[in-house]
Amino acid sequence: MGTPTSLWQRSREAVYAEIASVAMRLFLEQGFEQTTIDEIASTAGISRRSFFRYFGTKEDIVLGHLAGRGELVRDELDQVPLNVGPWEALREALDKVNALEVEPGVTLRLAKMMYETPSLRSRSIEKHLHWQSLLIPDIRRRMAIAEDDVSNPAPGAILASVIACLDVAGEAWVLSGGAEDLATLYDRAVCAVREKS
Repeated sequence: MGTPTSLWQRSREAVYAEIASVAMRLFLEQGFEQTTIDEIASTAGISRRSFFRYFGTKEDIVLGHLAGRGELVRDELDQVPLNVGPWEALREALDKVNALEVEPGVTLRLAKMMYETPSLRSRSIEKHLHWQSLLIPDIRRRMAIAEDDVSNPAPGAILASVIACLDVAGEAWVLSGGAEDLATLYDRAVCAVREKS
């Protein structure tokens, strides 16, 4: 049985969720770049200073979940036997954390906003680079590359490719108007990257 969540923690999570909900409504109504932090704070009934107790940047409201998702992928990757190749193991880990599914409540408008807003796109790439640092030790072990062998670019190249495939699959999903299956788009992107000329 887990440790009970404290009243303070539950209160903090409720405020976090309320600020995020208010901000997302404003973003979708008037656009991400047109919505200011002061406006989010005022609408949520908090001060600007209080806003920064919960979010480091405006972009983190939309993308804050990505950092935690990377840790989940790492944990699932650790469960995949080392005799499974890196591409296949990463695909299995992504599947386990539902990274290739469109989450309920995530609208096409929200995804479109992310891909069309440069600051959100760059923040997303930055968070995905954090994934790379989390996942590379497993991929190195999986490829039987010594920890002190820093000259082999293969693990980093595979992870960078997987992250790029996730990104372009998401963009293709948005361009399809949400009609395509995200997992299928990702698999097609990976096939294109892995195809030998």
